[in-house]
Amino acid sequence: MPSSLSLRYGTNPQQSPARVFMRNNSNLPITVLGGSPGYINLLDAFNAWQLVRELKQALGLPAATSFKHVSPSGAAVAVPVPDILKKIYFVDDLELSPLAEAYARARGVDRMSSFGDFIALSDEVDVPTARLIAREVSDGVIAPAYQAAALEILQAKKQGKYAIVQIDPAYEPEQSETRDVFGVTFEQRRHDRPVTEADFANIVTAGKTLPQPAIRDMTVAWITLKYTQSNSVCYVRDGQAIGVGAGQQSRVHCARLAGAKADLWYLRQHPAVLNLPFRTDIKRPDRDNAIDQFLQPDVTEAEKTNWKNIFTSLPVQLSGGERRAWLDTLQDVTLGSDAFFPFRDSIDRAAKSGVRYVLQPGGSARDEDVIAACDEYGMTMVFSGVRLFHH
Repeated sequence: MPSSLSLRYGTNPQQSPARVFMRNNSNLPITVLGGSPGYINLLDAFNAWQLVRELKQALGLPAATSFKHVSPSGAAVAVPVPDILKKIYFVDDLELSPLAEAYARARGVDRMSSFGDFIALSDEVDVPTARLIAREVSDGVIAPAYQAAALEILQAKKQGKYAIVQIDPAYEPEQSETRDVFGVTFEQRRHDRPVTEADFANIVTAGKTLPQPAIRDMTVAWITLKYTQSNSVCYVRDGQAIGVGAGQQSRVHCARLAGAKADLWYLRQHPAVLNLPFRTDIKRPDRDNAIDQFLQPDVTEAEKTNWKNIFTSLPVQLSGGERRAWLDTLQDVTLGSDAFFPFRDSIDRAAKSGVRYVLQPGGSARDEDVIAACDEYGMTMVFSGVRLFHH
């Protein structure tokens, strides 16, 4: 493995030349097995790899994430995928291994955001996972190993231009990391603090119920937030992030954004969506866009004109009451935040999306107000004491 890898350009085409390299002239921890990953691809790859590696270490389950612009659009561990999710994730015609289940969940939760993603997988890529990746619009994948048959499938994607990166699973970076901004070098200890069981011990609400599935989901939230651009909030259910709000200046806006994504994920399971009369020639990305539009309450009649090219008959949208009635059946969701909630408004928003468990560092001057809000809704809240900012 070389110590340097030249890239076509940097963040934008006008930012050239560009490369990644090791300052100490040691070998890069990656080998490119296909395609030519770009600058943003590798930023996504290295952040995403850390996320899935830590999920596997923490939970002992295969893990996957779908990254876009240095934040996860989805992340999950290998929990069996029920039939209804297989259908809305468009994988009901595929054999799914545990690793493929993890990626189906990670990509399927927000398929519009995952369009053109960079994938990270915690385990050796097998044939079922490769077959799933091969038919989706994606920029590349990073994993510790590839089965020979799986690699052959991936190397055929995009006429051989699909970026396939193999990372040395034993690689550990130096404790100190640096970044140059405007000619000035910043240095800090890298964020190598792992999640531990003690992070979930400080339950501050009147309700103390915290079952094992909730601890698993808090672990998924904890690690997902660690690699999501701050401010960040995520909603987790059944071992997968179902809504991620990244990079917002206001925390309640993060909660609203992530909550809206979680709501759309659950609304996609409504019988009206499952039975949409798609034409047989409509491709999956076009179906994703049509479903998203169908679920928006403010679609105009003019916007619906294109539906004649997508559906065999024009569907009737859900009313506000039907939407609310369906969302009221969503339960046992975990809400995680990378820093404290300064007001109760995020908890009020979370209650609309079935949140039962909350993980946050604590430390706000208004902690008591936030605790009181959780008590009103019967939520269990944990103060981890660990801030998870990522920039």
